[in-house]
Amino acid sequence: MSSQPSSSHRYAALDVMRGAAILGTLATNIWIFTNVEGLVGYIDGTGKATGGWAPVQAVLQQFAQGKFLGLLTVLFGIGLVIQQRSAQRRGQRWPGGYPWRAALLMLDGALHFLLFTEFDVLTGYALTGLIVAFILTTGIRAQRTWIVCAVAVHAAMLALVVAALSSAPARDPQPLSPNPYADGSFWDLVVFRADNLLLFRLEVLFILPLSIALFLVGAHLYGARVLDPDRGALRRRLMIAGLAIALPLDFALGLFGGDAGLILGRYGTAPIVALGLLAAIAHRYADGRAPGAPGRALSGVGRTALSCYVLQNVLCSIVCYGWGFGLAARLDGTTVVPATLALFGAVSATLIVVSRLWLRRFDRGPLEWLTHRGYQRLTRADREDVTAPAASSIP
Repeated sequence: MSSQPSSSHRYAALDVMRGAAILGTLATNIWIFTNVEGLVGYIDGTGKATGGWAPVQAVLQQFAQGKFLGLLTVLFGIGLVIQQRSAQRRGQRWPGGYPWRAALLMLDGALHFLLFTEFDVLTGYALTGLIVAFILTTGIRAQRTWIVCAVAVHAAMLALVVAALSSAPARDPQPLSPNPYADGSFWDLVVFRADNLLLFRLEVLFILPLSIALFLVGAHLYGARVLDPDRGALRRRLMIAGLAIALPLDFALGLFGGDAGLILGRYGTAPIVALGLLAAIAHRYADGRAPGAPGRALSGVGRTALSCYVLQNVLCSIVCYGWGFGLAARLDGTTVVPATLALFGAVSATLIVVSRLWLRRFDRGPLEWLTHRGYQRLTRADREDVTAPAASSIP
């Protein structure tokens, strides 16, 4: 690993956005880890807070629900088009060796899924990135057609799911027995994920059209120079659509719409909110200002996004699951919210500190470096433009 700092120019906003997206996904997933029945209990609605903590939990969960995952997805599209332009500047064909990058990311995701978390996003990004890499070889008009068609397919699928949930009779959640999250070993959870592979990977297939659309939207926003100082009007339109219109609607759906509203918000309004978040962060740094203390903290996480994403899930698994410290099994309706907030703060602080210490010596995160070296070996590449983010990072 090189100990020399990268000499490439980085948009400050992109690193801050990546960091915000990574910590935002932690804010979403942390509630799954502190549920005694893991993802199964989270979906079934068990492990809810009681008393005065109940509305606090509902608001906190809705704050992160789907929005930062949407931001992460858009950013991956931006990273993909940056890689394409980097390859074109070097006179290389596109997508060239990108399928190898996607394969490495798929391998990262498969291992991450089996060993630590059934809600891994890396495999979905690998599949989407491979598809979009080839779509980017087409013209702008064809890419816009892809966006329209992908959004239409997603809207139709979402409408069917929402209609089914709206008409479904209420049911009491069934306890998970045996419960591998609280009572099983590390290997028991690996087997549990493998046995329920299709169930746990259904979301990846369901959101594939939406992911394709968001990748392409990210590529088009980068092409429209959304990060540049003179594109304030574009950013303001995105902020109005995402933060002034979609955000209140998203909260109303999530807090008062039941299961159907939650799904409609997560996969309908939340991606629009994500565009508003992107525009807001981009607007703050569009004049070239250096990040302050909060921005520098997020930038370190953003530059080591893949490593931090995996590390946060490893840490939460150790703390919450039965094969580790077993925190989730010790929580009840009065303690789940303060314990979850404390865990989020501790893990976030760890990611910020570790990433900054690492970047004092190295210009890539450890997993970013490992997958980058793997790509070089697979493609026999003896150099790579450092301005292009590693394809196996996020993004």
